[in-house]
Amino acid sequence: MKAFAARLQRNRWTWSFAGAFLVWLITVVSAEGRGAGATLSAALGFAAFYVMAGMGQMLVVAAGPGNIDLSIPAVMTLAGYLAIGAMHGDPSMLWLGIIIVLAVGGLVGLINVALIKIARVPPMVATLSAGFIMQSITIAYSKTTTAKPPAILMQFALGRIVGIPWIAIVLILAAAILGLVMSRSVFGRDLLAVGQSERAAYLAGIPTRRITTIVYVASSLLAAVTGLLLAAYSGGAALDMSSDFLLMSIAVVVIGGTSITGGRVSAAGIWGGSLFLYLISTMLNVLGLGAGVRYALTGAIIIAVLALSEDRASV
Repeated sequence: MKAFAARLQRNRWTWSFAGAFLVWLITVVSAEGRGAGATLSAALGFAAFYVMAGMGQMLVVAAGPGNIDLSIPAVMTLAGYLAIGAMHGDPSMLWLGIIIVLAVGGLVGLINVALIKIARVPPMVATLSAGFIMQSITIAYSKTTTAKPPAILMQFALGRIVGIPWIAIVLILAAAILGLVMSRSVFGRDLLAVGQSERAAYLAGIPTRRITTIVYVASSLLAAVTGLLLAAYSGGAALDMSSDFLLMSIAVVVIGGTSITGGRVSAAGIWGGSLFLYLISTMLNVLGLGAGVRYALTGAIIIAVLALSEDRASV
């Protein structure tokens, strides 16, 4: 029994999948068994967006206490608007949309790093401030465009094979690759060392500033790509399309088993946390409860996870 408990402690991400299954089961029972497969398919499709943004947030959080990226929702919306507007529904302009997305993500990531490492602004303040600037640019730009995404992009975002969304398949593979990178590569080991103690990592010869730069740029790039695909999934960019992601990008990371104080990650757990949170929304909708209850419940879950964490003394 002790060995089993110790294994569960090491593999905390399994709890997020168990929670997702339980919530799905409650939803199916509440709906009297109707739409069980459709609910799961929809959960895989939309949770993939949480996973994509969450992978970037996980890398940032892994860099140690205080590291967090609050610019993710603003980057998503700006990248979605600019890319969709540039393509204007023309599949032959897909390359331009991709370049714009990568440019937005890379630039915002570098701005965040400059504010944190050069201007010495705390990460929370730096990324939130950058997000406000991106949001202002998006609001100004949104008044000049009503473009729709190219059909090929919508087909990818909405397409399914045997009921499983294409985007979910891609993100399952991406999460598996990220898990291998974090556990087997030099970069992964260096990042976890920085997360455990940046000072000790620096004295050990690890390029801590380069590691920080990589994770913040990666987070912004993933957020930008998420914004483009979410705009395609929704049929067009909207100012409120990423409003949930400020909370959710953090929640899926914490619920999935990544330590909020850095030094321990769980790429697989991001999928469990994403499915869990999406299915909670579905369950509350089936039960007739509103968005306010969903946010309150999500906040309570995050607090409970942190309270039960062995790292809580250092949070």
